[in-house]
Amino acid sequence: MYQFNIAHIHIFAGAAIISFSGIWVTWAGIEPTVSAFYRVFFGSFFLLLICLRRRHIRRINLASSVVTALCGLCFAADLFCWHTSIIYLGPGLATLLASFQVFVLTLVSIVFFHEKVRARFIVSIPLAFLGLTLVVGFDWNALSADYKIGIIFALAAALLYAAFILTLRKIQLLEAETSFFYALLLVSLLSSLFLGFQVQATHGSLAIPSMFSLLSLLALALFSQTIGWALISSSLPKIVPSIAGLILLLQPALAFVWDVVIFSRTTTMMNWMGVALVLAAIYMGMSTPSQLNEATIPEASGRTAR
Repeated sequence: MYQFNIAHIHIFAGAAIISFSGIWVTWAGIEPTVSAFYRVFFGSFFLLLICLRRRHIRRINLASSVVTALCGLCFAADLFCWHTSIIYLGPGLATLLASFQVFVLTLVSIVFFHEKVRARFIVSIPLAFLGLTLVVGFDWNALSADYKIGIIFALAAALLYAAFILTLRKIQLLEAETSFFYALLLVSLLSSLFLGFQVQATHGSLAIPSMFSLLSLLALALFSQTIGWALISSSLPKIVPSIAGLILLLQPALAFVWDVVIFSRTTTMMNWMGVALVLAAIYMGMSTPSQLNEATIPEASGRTAR
């Protein structure tokens, strides 16, 4: 019989904490580029405290610096796209669609790492899109322009997040002694730099409109960028991958529930069936590529956690 331990509690907590990411973004009530900037900017300070406490600060070589810059750019673009999709779709559906990163990563492992194509992956793709049509509707032309924009941005976020995970993995392959949190710190700092430049280039403002907005941004950085990742990454080595993947599905599932409960998202029984199908497809798409698992980056958290 499978035994549950404290690691399971930690990963449950991590998934639940990260499920609020879209809620904090919505409550912040500011432009997506600005909320993305503050997530990584404030998050960098929290990550720095962890790295200082654990003495993880170290110098990296030039090749790693180039990959880190690329990773930071991917993460900045991902956050911009995802935060934009939240504005158009709400936190629930935006998070659900962004979780399609699973299929991108599995496809990469098949094409580039010569992972065997599994039957469940082949089945998961049409299942995911069937579920998606039950959530958003069967007639694309009947959707509003804003809704279409939101879907496009969410799927773009899925692609960019997959690129972020793969480049983050590459950093740790190049720098075997670099901890996950130090790599994430470097990426967060560079992402904040890219996003800050974007705000200035578009003549935007980094002003935070209210104390409530500030608290929402701090919560996004502390809980989603730091504590949630810490709980998940520390627990994954102690849990069977299939169980970890199943538990981590709480994140997009709860994000959708919070959208319904907190923001009164109108949801029919058919929509709920679609959500269930998408979650089932995501789980089926979570194959465990042996080559990707050689990385020290937590593979399962990279596939579902935001």
